[in-house]
Amino acid sequence: MLKGKTALITGGSRGLGRAIACDMAKNGADVAIIYAGNHDAANETCKMVTEYGVKSKAYCLDVSDFSKCKETVKDVITEFGKVDILVNSAGITRDALVLSMKEEDFDSVVNINLKGVFNMTKQVYSHMMRKRAGRIINISSVAGIMGNAGQGNYSAAKAGVIGFTKTVAKELSGRGVTVNAIAPGLIETDMAKAMNEKAKEALIEAIPLKRMGKAEEVAALTTFLASDNAGYITGEVIKIDGGLCI
Repeated sequence: MLKGKTALITGGSRGLGRAIACDMAKNGADVAIIYAGNHDAANETCKMVTEYGVKSKAYCLDVSDFSKCKETVKDVITEFGKVDILVNSAGITRDALVLSMKEEDFDSVVNINLKGVFNMTKQVYSHMMRKRAGRIINISSVAGIMGNAGQGNYSAAKAGVIGFTKTVAKELSGRGVTVNAIAPGLIETDMAKAMNEKAKEALIEAIPLKRMGKAEEVAALTTFLASDNAGYITGEVIKIDGGLCI
């Protein structure tokens, strides 16, 4: 499905990013991994990816740093020859009610979860324009659609990702580049494991399918959006939440 393509995935060392990297590799894509600092996890992801017989390399990068993003994407294009697919999956949480939220916690979440999407998209924008082809897939969240108490920073950033996605989709559609967002609900990742058990159980009860989603399910949707089969889909926000937002 993705043979001959090169995917660049932020937040690729674990969680959703790792699942997406492995699924795209399984479907034939070479994969460049962006990670924040966990070298062992990034190397493990690369090992998992190369088992599918494709090329992989990990790059340590803080996606909130514009100049470093520019340098890293240039290195990726030099190493792999091109970038066909960008998946913006890097994200952090710093949860608290707005009443007690620290300014630095608001800033850090917005800088990684929203500005990071801008920084990485900016670096592949002209590259994909010149190729007149490309796929950009941004991992948002249902929190950016419906809000979530205690996540004012996270919800704001993820809502911003949705607005940014639609804008860039309009800007690049004439060049054959599609831009879409995925809005996961409660997914089995380290973020979910860190939740208070009582809060997690209450949230699962509110989900019509009565279970958490799997990272592999999000990955399969991401791979579909990156494929030629999704060539007529752009500017969309696709929820994968077990019906939570119904």
